[in-house]
Amino acid sequence: MAAIGDKTPSVLVLGIGNLLWADEGFGVRAVEHLHRHWEFPENVRLLDGGTQGLYLIQTIREADVLVVFDAVDYGLEPGTMKRVEGDEVPKFLGAKKVSLHQTGFQEVLMMAEVLGDPIVHQLLIGVQPVELEDYGGSLRPQVRDKIEPAIALALEYLEGFGIKAVRRARPLADEQGIGCLEMVLERYEAERPDAASAPRHGDERVLSTGGFVPPADFDAEIAELVAQVPAAGAGESR
Repeated sequence: MAAIGDKTPSVLVLGIGNLLWADEGFGVRAVEHLHRHWEFPENVRLLDGGTQGLYLIQTIREADVLVVFDAVDYGLEPGTMKRVEGDEVPKFLGAKKVSLHQTGFQEVLMMAEVLGDPIVHQLLIGVQPVELEDYGGSLRPQVRDKIEPAIALALEYLEGFGIKAVRRARPLADEQGIGCLEMVLERYEAERPDAASAPRHGDERVLSTGGFVPPADFDAEIAELVAQVPAAGAGESR
């Protein structure tokens, strides 16, 4: 498939996720790595979508071909990579949400369809996260090791549309990347505070006091509290 109809396709390669939540940053790291190491024709745009959600709608509508990198809860062994294509993409993004950005992006795809610009050609390359609750943490080795294989899948898919990427003779410098300079992977990992000065799973100095005890069933407790609120107008005198 060298083209879509008689035109050169507009291609968007998108990485979504939150770099601050360990493996949740896989999608962004993958598209950053792709940009630094590979060169594409002018009709291909690489974008760090972060957690923008609905703010991506216009960009999505302009694409004929969409490739998405993301951390996805497939219910598989941590670190497992899986590709999903076509109509199945929105289903997997919303089946077991890793974070709120996936709900937002699922809505973006639906909105594009409602507005008359459905993405017919779409590919999701996701990796089952190993760790998410390491706030300020980076990718775990099992997930980081999937960046190159995920890129290989994306390049293979794009070749089906006649799009050939060329590996750069030398990777782009940090300041030429598509993301924030302070969040470049190597710098982000090297400058991370140690666990003693920046606890990641909750500050034991607070939690060990026993002052906070989470509810056994949060939803049930909220439902009980709501039930205790008088209905609007109840007890009012006229």
